[in-house]
Amino acid sequence: MEEECIPADAVFAQQVGEGVQKRFGAHPQVMEDLKAKAKKLGLWNMFLPKNHFKEGAGFSNLEYGLMAEYLGKSFTASEATNCAAPDTGNMEVFAKYGTEEQKKKWLTPLLNGEIRSAFLMTEPQIASSDATNIELQMHREGNEWVLNGQVMEESPLSHAPPLISTEMVVQRRG
Repeated sequence: MEEECIPADAVFAQQVGEGVQKRFGAHPQVMEDLKAKAKKLGLWNMFLPKNHFKEGAGFSNLEYGLMAEYLGKSFTASEATNCAAPDTGNMEVFAKYGTEEQKKKWLTPLLNGEIRSAFLMTEPQIASSDATNIELQMHREGNEWVLNGQVMEESPLSHAPPLISTEMVVQRRG
């Protein structure tokens, strides 16, 4: 952390640049260098607890929690160890609930740090990331769910690193 990631924060910021076009078009080499070092040291995918996921680094939730406190001291550390949101949550979902085909297509490249993921939740009239504000309605008809509402189409920037989109269906009760 203190020897690699914290000193790399300034280099990362410089390599990313300023402004939307530069930020989302950049892929700083310093991050790839940090990732290679983290993999070599076994500090990769530490967030997947050993008692639940075979794909993790073998740490318990308690052990990772203590490490996560240190990761939070650096802008680059979480991504450099493949422990950055939203990838962590999406990897957990694929690891626990994904089919073998989904794991091969999405989980393995995420675990290897070859792709990044995204979580998108948006409606035209709602400016909020609070899932309780969703206006979309859903009801069951036979064996299917019918969704009624408006969603905005989201697409990754063409020059950004590869992304995946995990859609989550949320049902409001009451």
